[in-house]
Amino acid sequence: MKTTLLTTAAVMGLAAAASAQTVGFSQIGSESGWRAAETTLTRQQAEERGIDLRFSDAQQRQENQIAAIRSFVAQGVDAILLAPVVATGWDSVLEEAQEAEIPVVLLDRQVDSSEDLYLTAVGSDLVHEGEVAGQWLADTVGDQECRIVELQGTTGSSPAIDRATGFRNAIEGMDNLEIVRSQTGDFTRTGGKEVMESFLQAESGNEICALYAHNDDMALGAIQAITEAGMDPGEDILIVSIDAVPDIFQAMANGDANATVELTPNMAGPAFDALEAYWSDGTEPEKFIQTESTLYTQDDDPMAEYEARKDLGY
Repeated sequence: MKTTLLTTAAVMGLAAAASAQTVGFSQIGSESGWRAAETTLTRQQAEERGIDLRFSDAQQRQENQIAAIRSFVAQGVDAILLAPVVATGWDSVLEEAQEAEIPVVLLDRQVDSSEDLYLTAVGSDLVHEGEVAGQWLADTVGDQECRIVELQGTTGSSPAIDRATGFRNAIEGMDNLEIVRSQTGDFTRTGGKEVMESFLQAESGNEICALYAHNDDMALGAIQAITEAGMDPGEDILIVSIDAVPDIFQAMANGDANATVELTPNMAGPAFDALEAYWSDGTEPEKFIQTESTLYTQDDDPMAEYEARKDLGY
């Protein structure tokens, strides 16, 4: 009979005081300022808690993450943090971690696997983030006709799927609001700029009222494209995005962006709290630990928010 993870947790708890816990962290990459801040805060949290963090940058490739998890399993780490690049295709490698009695904690993204294969997931309600962004736009434009373009995140990722769903939930039934174009910018500034350029060219002669971007970095790239096209971002085209990275607050202070929904990059704090309780006495956390989502606009002293965030590694 296989030893359960719960039994293993009790054994590890006895050894915790004698040696530092080792945690493998498979990070998606560094495609955005937010992602860099998450990595910085995870390293800081691990150092403060005396945890030996073994880091792997997947460079936006799932096959690299799968290889990293298998390497962590071979190393016999005490736990694995996984920020999954996409939602599907994880069953086999998560089963391998489970067979090795290594708990896995998901950070900021979900997977389409059985909940039995991971200890918990730490993240925001991604659908709610999209709903907050959509509700802000609906409230801002009122009865005005508004043609919307959308910069989606990485195809197949849970943020792209859920942030799209939430936004559509918020504007459903509002005949004056229409998403006329939607395309992935892969969560990058370069992608956001390139896709926004194509949107502007395709919609030449048709007024674009607003841009909804699944993250701030794509919005910042789009702002550059709008400016280079001779338009005034934030005025000619309303811009709402998600993450609340420092540069989007600078853009808001300059009048180039209108609103952002915060996704806190400190996913590691709640993750390590859950792991430490689990290591100590086998306490199993809820399957989803939700972080807060806050809307910021140009009225919220964007430069003060910029200063509060700029040292977090964005």
